[in-house]
Amino acid sequence: MANEDPLRIGELTLGDYLRGTGMQAVVVGKSEGKFNAAAAMRFQVTEGSEQEQCLRNNGFTPYELFAGLYPDPILPADLGYSDYLRSHGFDGNNPWETWANSAVNEQGKIVSGWQMRNASLAARVPEEYSETAFVTDRAIEYLNGLQADEPWCMHLSYIKPHWPYLAPAPYHELYGAEDILPAVRSDQEKENAHPVYQAFMAQDYSENFSRDEVRQTVIPAYMGLIQQLDHHIGRVISTLEQKGLRQNTLIVLTSDHGDYLGDHWLGEKDLYHEPSIRIPLIISDPSPAADATRGLARNDLVESIDLVPTFVESAGGVVSPQRMEGRSLLPLLHDAMPTLPWREFAISEIDFGDRGPRHLLGVHPYDCRAWVVRTAKWKYVLHQKFRPQLFDLVDDPNEFHDLGHDPNCSRVREELHEMLFRWQRALKARTEIPMDDLMERGPRRDEEDFGILIGHW
Repeated sequence: MANEDPLRIGELTLGDYLRGTGMQAVVVGKSEGKFNAAAAMRFQVTEGSEQEQCLRNNGFTPYELFAGLYPDPILPADLGYSDYLRSHGFDGNNPWETWANSAVNEQGKIVSGWQMRNASLAARVPEEYSETAFVTDRAIEYLNGLQADEPWCMHLSYIKPHWPYLAPAPYHELYGAEDILPAVRSDQEKENAHPVYQAFMAQDYSENFSRDEVRQTVIPAYMGLIQQLDHHIGRVISTLEQKGLRQNTLIVLTSDHGDYLGDHWLGEKDLYHEPSIRIPLIISDPSPAADATRGLARNDLVESIDLVPTFVESAGGVVSPQRMEGRSLLPLLHDAMPTLPWREFAISEIDFGDRGPRHLLGVHPYDCRAWVVRTAKWKYVLHQKFRPQLFDLVDDPNEFHDLGHDPNCSRVREELHEMLFRWQRALKARTEIPMDDLMERGPRRDEEDFGILIGHW
């Protein structure tokens, strides 16, 4: 799915499951939900109702929405951050663009954050009124309104670090070029490159991030934005502690994707390399059951879809076996050496139907798809219209050598292809039938309960 694709109206999300346990489920920050207006009209969902608000925001009730990208053509008239900035003296038709996404250069000229050459400059907005600070303030206001025994979940979704790459002072100057790790890339990657990879390397953002000048300008700002985020997450945790909520609050820090920032001659986030698909996952479970693993870093293969059953089980809800594809992570959190076998592989999916490489490759959006299966040793990428790719993560951890056309690896590719196909065959289709009901169906029930006799003489 792309950011602009609406969910099916019958799809249940984390927020829906948690509300089913009697828990509040709110979003503060970036929601990026797309409203399924046609389906809502068909089912006569009342405009302005809580149901409509949840459908607009991926199952969560909005407390404060801030997607963080507001050029003039898509600026909402009711954006809370606009009113907030104006109330503190930062005027303009679009104060986000004028203050948060603008800087002042050495000549005293106001310049735009959309231009990466300006990333070393401080955003015009003071730090205490910046995007990250505003979202944090609203999150703390929500927490301060909670009662001690009130069950809740807050999806606190920050936009930064993210382009446009502008950090407020002093975070814009905390790091320099000397703090940047070398880019993970090799000239060998460009030799006989896969067509999809080649098309992504040809994008403006990739060609720019392949230049040292760009990396040395942007990455220090990116690091500063991370430092700022760390500070404000600390404010949230301090609030939990002050209100006596910390000991009962499960905290999960994660991200929706990585960022190439010049690794593999790429910018953005769209492909299969580790800098893109491998994301942070830090879980702080305050329960005594988690003492056995506290402070432990694990190498088990987990997927983002595992978070839904983890939250639901932690909240005392019932994990839906007919719907949920993920696995609860509580066994990994509560047992240093779990006896149950864990994942043999992890899956990631790619869809670049709305990205520039589609035009370079001349393919239909439906054909801009790929599936990635990753094991401890191998990564296999199956493209809809192009040859597969294969990487040996043990001998080639940086993924410089594509073995997708190596005849010596044909057997490995066949095994991984079958692994991927096995995963696809096992995807749950009968999502509306409770698993227990499905197990009870059959000829015995038909005969004993319903008096239906089929094939009797």
